[in-house]
Amino acid sequence: MAMMTRDSYVASLDDGRRIFAEGEQVKDLSRHPQFATAIELVGQGYADYYRPGDDASGPYFDIPRSPAQLKELLSELLHWDMVTVTTSQGLLALLTAAARMRADHPEASARIEDYFDYCRRNDLRCVQAITDAKGDRRLPPGAQEDPDVYTRIVERRPDGVVIRGAKLHISSAAVCHELVVMPTKNMKPGEEDYAIACAVPVNAPGVRIVNTSYAPREREGDFPVSAKHNMPEGFIIFDDVFVPAERVFLDGQVGHSATFAHALGLWERLGGTAHMSEFADQLVGLAQLIAEANGTERINHIREKIAEMVIYATMVRSGLEAAIANAEESPEGWYFPSELYTNAAKHYAAADYSLMVRHLHDIGGGSILTAPSTADLDNDEVGPLIKKYMRTKDGIDGDYRTRLFHAIRDFTADAYGGWQLVTMLQSGGGLYAQRLVARKHYDMDKAKRAALELAGLA
Repeated sequence: MAMMTRDSYVASLDDGRRIFAEGEQVKDLSRHPQFATAIELVGQGYADYYRPGDDASGPYFDIPRSPAQLKELLSELLHWDMVTVTTSQGLLALLTAAARMRADHPEASARIEDYFDYCRRNDLRCVQAITDAKGDRRLPPGAQEDPDVYTRIVERRPDGVVIRGAKLHISSAAVCHELVVMPTKNMKPGEEDYAIACAVPVNAPGVRIVNTSYAPREREGDFPVSAKHNMPEGFIIFDDVFVPAERVFLDGQVGHSATFAHALGLWERLGGTAHMSEFADQLVGLAQLIAEANGTERINHIREKIAEMVIYATMVRSGLEAAIANAEESPEGWYFPSELYTNAAKHYAAADYSLMVRHLHDIGGGSILTAPSTADLDNDEVGPLIKKYMRTKDGIDGDYRTRLFHAIRDFTADAYGGWQLVTMLQSGGGLYAQRLVARKHYDMDKAKRAALELAGLA
């Protein structure tokens, strides 16, 4: 097999997949406006990395074999589209799970490695389907009124399994090739049917994906960020989907039901922290630019807020660097980021992100929401007057300042900004999950010994 071109990627989406949007089934994904930007972004990624040859593969299939290679991978990841990022993170998470399961289930680990090679050889994009509908959160999977609210095995056959359920919040599912299904949490004895991890093609019979989107449909000039960077959000329904045995990585082994979620959480949190370090710098830049445009950059409370944003950006990047510097080697020679530093960094970045956005809004002012549209700027009658009154000083004309307000609104205070705010908290699991993992990997005994020595009680 060989790498895909942009055209072959677009053609690969016409495979009989059942995609729904705005109450209707989408017959031609490549021509539907809700998916146009996403397909263009992924297609450009294929175009950028295409190389001829049967053995060629993209850097998104690289496996880090040193902390330096891990750092290089993260640097490249910042320039990839979301689908390519999730492909890399998801497959590395599968390899992490394989390393952790090998002693108990060598056959499952071998299937994972075969699947990784299959995706690499065919240049496929995959997303991770982990979050279940969950029903009544007070009840475990087996006690739910509807047993399907957690994805489960409904039939075991000699050649595979049949699964039923739904997976929510699966970004870009409609424009990828493969869905990597895994348990949303640790399962207990008696919940073997819910301990299912497997790979399902998007076009498999019984798979349907219902999509929502934060993409702007009009006034694209007023949405300089989200008009160019948006992905559909998938609600995936598995309606008695058959999965061949070679694509099943977990089948009732409850002891490893959380292995996949923990592995995915590690890589998603690392990638999330890498992106948040970039977003933090962008927030600082926007705050400084709008303060200068407003003429408030020397006011003390403005300077203090920006200084706090600078410290936030620096500490997020420091946590990311620590996660890489303390990377751990698996027996296979693969390098995984530090669990402790990855989770601590992601928690800090996510917990304080909304405060940094609040600082930006406080610095910018009400025009973040009320600045006239770019179409009004271009109007012959009112455009010159808008530019006159939006101007503040030499070097800051009304057009520039208005467009800066639109960038801040689009990035932090509109549909994309709301998506971003929730995503910062929820990607890789909520804040509680990061606290749990950080505590698990923190050397508490060392801390207690230090405290006992300090108290003279050692």
